[in-house]
Amino acid sequence: MQMDSSDRSRKGYTSCPMKISCRTSNRVRAVLLILFGLLSTTDSRAADSPHYRGPAQNGIFQEVIRTNWGQTAPKLLWKVNLDPGLSSFSVAQGKLFSQVNRRVGGNDREVCIALSAENGRELWDVSLDIADYPHGGVGNDDGPRSTPVVDGDRVFVFTSYLRLFCLNISNGAVVWQKDFVSEFGSPVAAWQNAASPLIIGDSIFINANTPGGCLAAVRKSDGTILWRKNSNDEMTQSTPVYAVIGGRAQVIFFAQSGLVSLDPDSGNTLWRYELPFSTSTAASPVVADDIVYASAAYGVGSAAVRVSSTAQGASRTQLWRKAGANMNHWATPVPFQGFLYGPFGQSAVSLRCIDAATGTERWRQPGLGYGSTLLVNNLLLVLNDRGDIYLVQPDPDAYREIATFKAVNGKCWNVPTVANGKIYVRSTTQAAAYDVSPPVVIRAPLKLSGNLSKENNLFQLQITSSDGSLIEPSRHDKIDIFQNSVEEGIAAGWIKLNQPLLATNGLFHLNDSLNQNSVIRVYKAEERP
Repeated sequence: MQMDSSDRSRKGYTSCPMKISCRTSNRVRAVLLILFGLLSTTDSRAADSPHYRGPAQNGIFQEVIRTNWGQTAPKLLWKVNLDPGLSSFSVAQGKLFSQVNRRVGGNDREVCIALSAENGRELWDVSLDIADYPHGGVGNDDGPRSTPVVDGDRVFVFTSYLRLFCLNISNGAVVWQKDFVSEFGSPVAAWQNAASPLIIGDSIFINANTPGGCLAAVRKSDGTILWRKNSNDEMTQSTPVYAVIGGRAQVIFFAQSGLVSLDPDSGNTLWRYELPFSTSTAASPVVADDIVYASAAYGVGSAAVRVSSTAQGASRTQLWRKAGANMNHWATPVPFQGFLYGPFGQSAVSLRCIDAATGTERWRQPGLGYGSTLLVNNLLLVLNDRGDIYLVQPDPDAYREIATFKAVNGKCWNVPTVANGKIYVRSTTQAAAYDVSPPVVIRAPLKLSGNLSKENNLFQLQITSSDGSLIEPSRHDKIDIFQNSVEEGIAAGWIKLNQPLLATNGLFHLNDSLNQNSVIRVYKAEERP
């Protein structure tokens, strides 16, 4: 029988088949082992980061990174100077996308740029809108605020003056554009737009501030308006988030009225929570299981609600509200195991841990400034506003710093991102890439052996490493055993065995019962990454 290692082998699996010829009653039982395997490597779950605040658009990354920075600092791959901007990076198809304030034809313009993820070289740029920031408060390094997002072969950018662009990812050519100011008369709020587009399925969700319906869904293929809702929910700088809570999909905006949850398909309101304030907050709502948290600075404070699904849609119940406390301004905290970690405060911003269910502060660590916080493989990646990156163990009882290093110079109100084993970070005037990919660990292929028990008609498999080394306990749950029955040269197909793997003194084994009709039994082991 010809054995095939299948596509799984090319994805980091170890596949090791074994053929057993076995006949029952008075016939002779024979065992034939056919062993082959592939060297497997550890899998870092590396992926692109095509959206603002990561692949899931919530500041949470599943990617495994190297954390022994105290012994070996993250390796600088490249560092380049940039024109000013508060925009962050998205990463896709070997490119980084951001916005800058650049002089074009004697005028200040908001320009979308694409950089090589490999060396930081600029690949293309396209001028999109005026760069005019009359309200002050940022400095001479002011620039565009929102972050481009990528979907397939398109890049979507929402400018400070409410122009939505769809660009070709290869060269920046404009595929379509929509100007909400000229088409709908949308007023541009003070400090302009800082919210990034939210893409779910075929729709782009934005607060376009259009009279008669501020909250909008746009078809990503051509810019057609799918719906506009809620004329009283005027814009802030907050980027909306997508969540499924209690089985109910929803897009949650943080408008000037407060939290507004909409059905993504119809735009109908599922629930709302009044938390009124002025324009200036860029912190997104935070979803922690069924809790939704929101906060704004300038004395507004914070609140959290518990969301439940109902026959009519969804409802919310206030858990707590704290006026003038737990204030987020620019950056959004991240949730982990019932707690929120991130930048809190206004004039003296610090890294804090807040109980999501009660709003109780557990601890604070000064010195963050208007920095930002991500959760990367259950660790906090913290960027302060001076360009230092910290790796922190999330712990509600105390601040537990693992390591730190200087990443970039300049003012860092921009959010870093992690993609394909690298940290991409920018300030208003500089960008850099650091390699934090874990080392490649080569493992010997799995080895199957076995024997037939005459007493109870069980075939007893043993799983070891082909080089004789023991299999680490951490690999136990990633090993699957498959069985195939072959009669008269015809294979029945691979079936995953449900029997649990048993561990004895570092050796794994599994018992498979045989039936009277099996002529040839074939087994293989696969180790998932």
